[in-house]
Amino acid sequence: MATDLDGTALRRDGTVSPRTVAAFTRVEDSGAVLMFVTGRPPRWMRGVASAVRHHGLAICANGALIYDLHTERIVESHLIEVDVLEEVVAQLRANVSDLVFSVEYEAGFAHESDFLLGGLDRVAGAARQAGSMTGRPCAKLLALHPHMGADELHAMVHELVGHLVTATHSSRRGLIEMSAQGVTKATALAAFATEQGIEAGEVVAFGDMPNDLPMLSWAGTSYAVANAHPDVLAAVDHVTAANDEDGVAQVLEKLF
Repeated sequence: MATDLDGTALRRDGTVSPRTVAAFTRVEDSGAVLMFVTGRPPRWMRGVASAVRHHGLAICANGALIYDLHTERIVESHLIEVDVLEEVVAQLRANVSDLVFSVEYEAGFAHESDFLLGGLDRVAGAARQAGSMTGRPCAKLLALHPHMGADELHAMVHELVGHLVTATHSSRRGLIEMSAQGVTKATALAAFATEQGIEAGEVVAFGDMPNDLPMLSWAGTSYAVANAHPDVLAAVDHVTAANDEDGVAQVLEKLF
């Protein structure tokens, strides 16, 4: 059982409801494997780890990082190398006006001064001001446009640098997330499943945004929550209730 977190298994306020925690426990008690597959960086995982008793692994940063919830350490990385990172930023700056950038490293986060922080970074003030963001490999490069929509911006970014990185989005604002070429939630989940002797047909996956599409297409059974992006709703096998209505938990209670 593989699930996205924000917008899917988590409620709008970022919490894991007691009902969802109980449903996750059912999965593990049955002997099935529970895997979180998220765009979140590891530094955003502490609250989730506590809710699930620090058990298991999580696929973070859209497949770039594998994170051990028990030890709270990264155990595997797939990074954008410095030369690629520099070229991608240069190409995007030259062709898309008003873009601002941030980078997610294995440990830490850097951003340009005009980058409008969101989510937990805004609340906790976790980000640090960037000096040279492209001086070391990173797990994710993020590009933010102040006015453009995410779907339109994604199409432009993919056309310009899709041969260098894998671009996707998981936000309602014009924020594009870029991973190393070929790295997605699906590639990381498929590699983990292979190691465990699990076939794609045995995997049930849940998601809500375009960054979930590779995983949902790969899994044998796919679910979207009712609040999902239209492209996700059109691509899945089933639709469950919205995240604020514990849609993932509703399905798990039936399956387990």
